[in-house]
Amino acid sequence: MPSLPDARRVLILVENLPLPLDRRVWLEATTLVQAGYQVSVICPTGRGWDKAHEVIEDVHIWRYPAPPEAHSGALAYAREWGGALWHMARLMRVVRRARGFDVVQGCNPPDLLFLLALWWRPHGVRFLFDHHDVCPELFEAKFGKRGLLYQIMRLCERLTFATASVSMATNESFRRVALTRGKMRPEDVFVVRSAPRVESFLPGPGDVAVRKGASTVLGYVGVIGQQEGMDLLVAAVAHLVGHMGQGDVHVVIVGFGPALAEMQADVAARGLSGHFTFTGPLYGAGLLDALNAIDIGVAPDPKNAMNDISTMNKVMEYMALEKPVVQFDLTEGRASAEEASLYAVANDPVDFAEKIAWLMDRPEERARMGRIGRARVLERLSWAHSAPALLAAYDRIFARINR
Repeated sequence: MPSLPDARRVLILVENLPLPLDRRVWLEATTLVQAGYQVSVICPTGRGWDKAHEVIEDVHIWRYPAPPEAHSGALAYAREWGGALWHMARLMRVVRRARGFDVVQGCNPPDLLFLLALWWRPHGVRFLFDHHDVCPELFEAKFGKRGLLYQIMRLCERLTFATASVSMATNESFRRVALTRGKMRPEDVFVVRSAPRVESFLPGPGDVAVRKGASTVLGYVGVIGQQEGMDLLVAAVAHLVGHMGQGDVHVVIVGFGPALAEMQADVAARGLSGHFTFTGPLYGAGLLDALNAIDIGVAPDPKNAMNDISTMNKVMEYMALEKPVVQFDLTEGRASAEEASLYAVANDPVDFAEKIAWLMDRPEERARMGRIGRARVLERLSWAHSAPALLAAYDRIFARINR
């Protein structure tokens, strides 16, 4: 492994998922290690990743007790984020003594991590903002309004960009946010797309047992939350089964999230329990076995100000495994998938069901779209195409440190 100067020491802050569960951040961390960086991470515990400190693939991970996840209300979010910031500040002193750091990479949400970076700025530490979510739009999607709290989140976003020496955007839409609302210079903003490693995310036969004997299997992987459109997916399947006569269909839901119980109750109330399997979170070979067994990947994220400009990891994963996609007509959804997907009228579960039914009746078209998706990932969208931008962003910030 190459050895870089001591100044190439990085600390990554993650609030909403433990590592290595956060797939984007784990790719970033391991790519930096492979390039010779010294990488430390502070993140919450959860989902079986409960050790306070461990080293995985030369990434040193410090974890703090995850605060209760906020599902609604400003006070609940204040408690969650306040507790996380307190633990991060505490552990930053531990990491500083143990390994040191010269760059803090803050992965939002929330847009408050700049406060921790500012504390260390007099010591020569610089802040790199890894822009995962547009938090003002996320607030609007969750609560259906703007108002004072929305304006506060816009202010926090602006302060985050103002503090950052360099920013990494997940797509071109996020880059425009950094340049316009964030007022960053173009040379300080790098597009680092989220995408799987194609070397390990390979098409295959999958686990036939997942199919439950159905002729057509739909698959969903990701967070099961309010803004992911799970109610729209259940409504689409209800229409598919109850009104279109497509009863020989099964839906595999892989993941976890705050809306899981609500979704399961909706499925049961509609008499659809026999058409759904909830696997919980799956990783590694288990995830591939499930996703390779499906015929169509679904992404029911509704069209709103946040989702329209967000890149959905699940779409990239379906494409990498040669699965055709059905999603609502979102700007970045089209930018990712192009002809590998069908696009339903925004937030219309009936049209979503009709797009699924169209693919169910056309296996040759499913195969063609799957090949297009896999080719797009290989040629343009895989992590191999993002890693150089990640390293360029770090070259940029260390060049500014060393001036």
